[in-house]
Formats: sequence, C-alpha cells, structure tokens
Amino acid sequence: MERATEHTGAALELLVHGVGGTTPQEMLDDPRTVRITGDDTAAVFRRADDVDAETRPDDSPEARRGDPVPEAYVWCNLTSGNSARALWLLLLPFMVVNLAHWMRPATHGRRRTVRCYGLLVRLTGLTLTVLLVAAACEVALDLAAWQCAGTHGCAQRHTWLGFMSPDASHHGWWSRPGRRLVLAALVPTALTCLLWYLSRRTWSAYESARPLTHDPETDEDTDRAGLDRPGFWYGRRLVARLRAAHTAAGLLTVAAALTASTARFDRAPGGSAALDTLGQLLVVALFATAVVVVWVVCRRGRSENRLDQRLDEHLVRRLPLGALALLALAAVHAGWERPGWQSAGRLPGDAAFGTLALGQGALVVALAVVARVLHATRPDRRAAMRGLAGPAVAMLSCALGGVMSGGVAQRVSDWLDGTGTSIPGPPVLLTWQASVIPALIVVVLVLCAHLGRRAWRLRRAELATVELDHPGEPTDAARTRRIATVRAMATLTDRAPLLVAVTSGTTLFLGAVALVGAFTTDRTPDDAARPAYAVVHGAAETSQALGSWLIGFGFVLFVTWGRRAYKDPAARRTIGILWDVGTFWPRAAHPFAPPCYAERAVPDLTWRMATWTRATGGRLVLSGHSQGSVLAAAAAWQLTPSVRSRIALLTYGSPLERLYGRWFPAHFGPDALSALHQDVACWRNLYRLTDPIGGPVALPGDCGPEVDRPPLKDPLAYGRTAAHPLPAPILGHSDYQADPAFAEERAALLARLTPGLPGPRPATPARRPAPTQADPGRSSA
Repeated sequence: MERATEHTGAALELLVHGVGGTTPQEMLDDPRTVRITGDDTAAVFRRADDVDAETRPDDSPEARRGDPVPEAYVWCNLTSGNSARALWLLLLPFMVVNLAHWMRPATHGRRRTVRCYGLLVRLTGLTLTVLLVAAACEVALDLAAWQCAGTHGCAQRHTWLGFMSPDASHHGWWSRPGRRLVLAALVPTALTCLLWYLSRRTWSAYESARPLTHDPETDEDTDRAGLDRPGFWYGRRLVARLRAAHTAAGLLTVAAALTASTARFDRAPGGSAALDTLGQLLVVALFATAVVVVWVVCRRGRSENRLDQRLDEHLVRRLPLGALALLALAAVHAGWERPGWQSAGRLPGDAAFGTLALGQGALVVALAVVARVLHATRPDRRAAMRGLAGPAVAMLSCALGGVMSGGVAQRVSDWLDGTGTSIPGPPVLLTWQASVIPALIVVVLVLCAHLGRRAWRLRRAELATVELDHPGEPTDAARTRRIATVRAMATLTDRAPLLVAVTSGTTLFLGAVALVGAFTTDRTPDDAARPAYAVVHGAAETSQALGSWLIGFGFVLFVTWGRRAYKDPAARRTIGILWDVGTFWPRAAHPFAPPCYAERAVPDLTWRMATWTRATGGRLVLSGHSQGSVLAAAAAWQLTPSVRSRIALLTYGSPLERLYGRWFPAHFGPDALSALHQDVACWRNLYRLTDPIGGPVALPGDCGPEVDRPPLKDPLAYGRTAAHPLPAPILGHSDYQADPAFAEERAALLARLTPGLPGPRPATPARRPAPTQADPGRSSA
C-alpha cells in the first residue's frame, strides 16, 4: 500500500501462487480478504485485519508474533478465468512453436547466429499459419464446394449443398465452379479474421501493460540474461508487426487457392486468354505481397533494451488491407463466367501441402544446425538435448499442425463421402501422413515402457532409502512402497528430454517417408502397395485405415475436450494449468499463440514491490510457489539494483532449474541464476524428493548449499506419532507452507534484512560469474 509516507520498517511477505491458481482466502488462510490493488483479472489481496498494517507496524498481530504481513498476488484469471479460453486449445501448435523460440542454447557472442535462430523459428511459425488456413481451404473449397457439391450423389446426401449443385439447383447461379469456390472461401477468410481479432484483443490487454520504467543495466552489446531488460516484457511492437504479417499470409493463402483453381482451366485448351492473362498478373501480385510478408517476418526481432512504443502503424494497417484487396480481386476473377468449366477430381492441393511439409522439414533441420553451433560456443551439460530442445519442439509444433489439419480434412471427407467412393477425398499427402501415425505411436509406447522399467528399478532402490530416512520407526512395507513409488514417479520429469528427442526424431523421419511416398507414387499407401506382396499390401492397408481412425479419434477427442472445458470449470482449470506453463514467454515467434500472462503479471509484481519499498523502507520477502517462483524471479530481475538488493527470495516447489534452467538455458541457465542470487539480498529454495515439478536450484560452487535447503521430509511423519496421530499425507508438490521448515526459513530471511538497507551477505560470498546468457538487445531476433 502507498498510504504510508514515512519509513516504518514494516515487514511484508508477497505470496505468488503456482500453476492451477487458488483463491486469496486459501493463500492467506483467512475467509475475510480485501483487494487492495488490481482488478478482476489480477490483484493483490490482504486479510481484512491487515489493510492498514503499515500505519501500525508494532501493533499488528503479525508484528507481535514476529511474522511479516502477508499479501497474496492472485493471477490465475490471466490464464484460466474465462470459459472462452478453452478455445485456446486450437492454438496449441502456435504456442509450441513460440516455446521453441525461447529454447535456444546459451552462448557467448555469436550475435548473428542468435538472430538467425530467431529468424528460423519465426519462419516456422509463419508456415504453421499458412498450413492452418490451407487446411481450411482444403475442407471448404476442395472437399465441400468442389468435390461434394460437384458430385450428384454427394450433394444429394447433403441437402445444404443443394443450391451449389448443378443438378439439384438446375444449373443455378451459385452452381458455377468458380462461384462455389468464392462462396466457400468465406470460411478460411473468416478464420483468418477471427485469429486477427483474438490476437488484437489480447494484445491490447497483455502486451500493452507497461512495465516499470528503469534504465538498462547493461549495454546492448553485452551477453547478459535479457530478463532484466526494460523492454523484455513489453512486446507490443513485435506482436503488432507479426500479427499484420500473419494475417496477410492467411488472406494470401485463400487468394492463392482461388487463383490456382482457375489457372488450371484458363491455361487448358479452350480457356479464356484474357482471364489467363489477368490470372497471371494476379499471381505476380500475390507473389510480390508474399515476399513483403516474408520480409516483414525476417526484418527484425524483439527490441528489449528499451520500452519500444512505436507501432509501425502504416505497415500494421496497410499490409492486411492490401492482402484483403488482392483476395477480393481473386474472388472476382474466380467468379467470372467460364463456359464449359466443370469440377472434377481434386483441386491442386497436393503440391501446396507437399511444399509446406518440405519447407517445415528444411527449417527444422537448419534450426538444429544453428542450435548446435550456439551450444558449441558454451556447452552446458544440464541443457536439455544438448541444445537441440528448440528444434525438437519446433518439429513437434509442425507435427501438431499437420495432425490437426489432416484430422479435420480426413473427418470432413469421411462425413461427406458416406459410401467412400463418391468423391476423391483429401490430398494424397494427408493420407500418407495419417498412415505413419501408428508407427509413431508404437515407437512412443516402446519408449514409455522403457522409462517405466527404469522407474520400477529406481523404486526398488528407493525402498531402502525411505527406511533410512526414518530411523527408529517401525517399518511398514505398504507405506514404504507408497513413498518409494511417489519418489520414483517424480523422477520421470527428468526423462522428458529423452521422450521429446525420440518423438521429434521419429516424426521427422516418418514425415520424410510420407513425403517421398506421396510424391513418388501420387497414390494412397493402399493403392501404391497393391502390386507388392500380400503382406506388404496388408500392412499398408491396415496402417492407412488405423491411421485414419486414430487421427479422426484424436480430432474428435480434442474437440470434445475443448467443449467440455468450455462448460466445466474443473476441466477449464486443467487447461489453465497447461497455459500456465506454456504461455509464460512473450509472443516472439507467433502472434496467434495464446497471450503471455507474464507481460501483465511481471509488471504487476514489479510495481508492487517498488512502490511498497519506496513508501515504507521495510523488509520484503518475495515468496513464490511452483510457477509463481518463476514469476517472482522474473519480477526480481526487473527491479532496479537498489530495490533488488533489499528483498529476500523464498522459492518452494520451484521449476527454475529443473524445467526452465534445462529447457531455456539462455535465460535461466547457471550463470543467470547465479547472477540473481548475487543481486537479491538473500535466497532460499525448498523442495521435496516426491515433487515431480520442483527441485533444487543447484547453483555451482558454494552458492548451491547457500540457496538450497536439503530435501524436506515427505511425509512429515512416517507412522502414527503424538504430533500426527493419523497417517500424514504425501504432499508432493503441494502445501509447502504446512512444513515447519517454511516458517523457519522465512524467519531466517527476515532476520537477514534490515529496514532500508540490503541484508548482510555471507562471510564468503561466491564469485559472481561473468554474464553470458542472452543475446544483445534484439535478442531473439
């Protein structure tokens, strides 16, 4: 609170909850809470009795007990408060490719290579937008308007297409092939406009939240972790620029689908020379505008060294409007009367999807080469997949986009083609991609079985360890097995890099096989294998049928989950947990990804800490659980050095090193976390061996024991005791505040802080390592 004008020396504990969210009543352990600042989206709460604690620092209940005044920062509504956010599931590939942007390896120097890494990820994100819109064009233009409406049997089964059928409408005005395509083009156009609207609405709510202004601590030419830069959590300009480029790319994709459909007829014998010439001019205009779109995406990345408030208004407005004008011209050109034009076969979609798949594979391979070069400059043995986490995750984002687009096309084709013989169906490449899914699932299941076997062996080793942790107590075999099982299962988090690596590598290989098979045979796997041996043909037929069923089942499950989450708050909370982890980072690679909640939460926390310490000069403990500890660290980096050196950091169940340090080494690697330890007054971290998310910070040298407390006992009591007459639960990732060690460590941190001055450092502080983490200024370019 800012009502106090004198330095009172009060003590404050600012609590930040973790994934999934909670209520202020639960965080403060009091049914009577008051919001003291913030809004319905994110706010700071206090107990009703503590609203004016600064004005009576020696008279409050906490002061009499020696405890700080607790405040709760509640941010769960940033990710899981609105039922409409369940629809963010459809943006999953965009979110995953955005994560790949931030997974680049830590490096020293290599400014151009760092920018090349960011450029390749942004181009991969652009291909995902084109893929999504191309899939909508395939469904609406090819399957519905071209194939089904142009086939008497299919149109007869689906009466809603009757007005576009030449037979059912007696060759009505809308039955002309070009006009059918123009009408169907409204579907992908509406999808593109919806993505633009959602991105712009969230942009004004998230990216436009201005952080606390302060001068950069380092020059743009240094290699320090970028989380302390003033513009890191202010991506307003970049997201606006990328939104314009991706919106234009989506509209150009629809225009290209219309133009390619007419070009095949106009260039054939009997076609109109005038329309063909106009079509060629339109193709040139589309190509030129596409070059501009790619140039905008390639031009520059983020500018983090300052609050960049420019918006490139001419570009943001004119590029989408120009693409929309070209789409309107393409619609007029396609709808022009062409005597003798009839729909037959498929639209030219195989080449488009094949080019996209080939381009995505090439971008991922190039990204892997760049990542290895960056990793070689400063190897980090703790980094996931030795620096290849970003390319692997980018490959998975492309696979997700392919599965979602192929699943929609396959399900719509099966729905329209009741007999399975009336229409040609989706492009051959999509059928090949579906056919390799069973092989991918077999590989993943084998790997999961291997990891399960390793966990079982670890469980057997933990049985003896559990008994050693509770000496002098009667043994209980069932209790020991339960604790050992939880500990062993918690270690599976550390095996995630292996799972991602194998899945990504297998996906890349099988995707290449599908691409080669589709291009060389131009037939589905079933048809291509007919001349082969019976066993080969049977395997191809089974794989194709099973893959089609699996991709359809996955798509239906995906839609069902989204629908359930829209109506069920509990399911919506689960999806919110996914976004808590996946949308921490700013939208640097894809503007249609779910918004970054940290661009609102980090400025909130920074403003609160800065204003409170300036108004009171008191002691402040920043207390973060789980994902809240990541927000706490990010907020501490954004404080000025004078304020940062006056706060204590208490983290528990923290994924700072276990997840973020390994997967995002450029920003949470050992050097960055060591620098944070030296910048704050003091830092303690609590974790349990039964926690699958949290772990030690594991700083190098003497800093490690100074920050990490030895693992907490879990459960608190092995058997029944006087203090725990009923069996104590295995807490795992929850209820760290229930452990007596929590109050003990908090009190120790407060004792090291003095009002208005930094807390005392240890007698032998660890040497601060040279900053080597992020790229300069426009880091993730």
